[in-house]
Amino acid sequence: MEIRVAIAGVGNCASALVQGVEYYKNAKEDEKVPGLMHVNFGGYHVRDIKFVAAFDVNKQKIGKDLSEAIFAEPNCCAKIVDSVPKLGAKVFPGPILDGVAPHMKEPFKAYSESEYEPVDVVSVLKETKADMLINFLPVGSYNATRYYAEAALKAGVSFVNCIPEFIVSDKEWAAKFEKAGIPIAGDDVKSQVGATILHRTLVNLFNERGAVVDETYQLNIGGNTDFLNMIMEERLKTKRISKTEAVTSMVSYDVPTRIGPSDYVPFLKDKKVCYI
Repeated sequence: MEIRVAIAGVGNCASALVQGVEYYKNAKEDEKVPGLMHVNFGGYHVRDIKFVAAFDVNKQKIGKDLSEAIFAEPNCCAKIVDSVPKLGAKVFPGPILDGVAPHMKEPFKAYSESEYEPVDVVSVLKETKADMLINFLPVGSYNATRYYAEAALKAGVSFVNCIPEFIVSDKEWAAKFEKAGIPIAGDDVKSQVGATILHRTLVNLFNERGAVVDETYQLNIGGNTDFLNMIMEERLKTKRISKTEAVTSMVSYDVPTRIGPSDYVPFLKDKKVCYI
């Protein structure tokens, strides 16, 4: 019994996921395991996750096995395992669309039309017998996210949307997946213990203790390509909405709120600093 997973966007988040599956593959179900909420979830163990394909635009990742591509530049995710064994999951050239902002072509090492032709994502999903497609594209990938969501629909594959592009919460998209009987989840995924969940907890604490929040802010600073991508404010609209609603939903009144990335500091790499 396995869950066959394809990934769109082989960046730091994908690296953390792939490394995590390798790290926890022998976790015991009868013990509390630091870092995991559930070793067995719905009858599936961590080791039941099998990566079967990936899509990216980075010339240094395309054609490689996913186990190698997750460590290619500009990825800078912390290494929690020394190496990942070959997975047999090839990284295919995905369509660029709006997934690469003009200022990110060089940092992302994006391919040109003369070098690669994007694959038919639907065909790859069917050929690899994927059960689900996880979306890890850069923030601001409006058209690209919808392309992959449509591909998942056509291939009969579940779609897990890990970025703040509203698919699951959009009535029309939700209706399409429901009609097809295909599971869909996401529209931004919080870090396990990150700035937003901490911010939510603090606001909720004020609420439970009878205090009123007059105003609140959450300023995030980081040094990976996620933060470099987000220096363009026009790519941040849905990100700000997602994070703001996550916090303001904890109270029943209006609160002046400002949440989102505020600066890119290269030497921080994959570390994030937050001021609340």
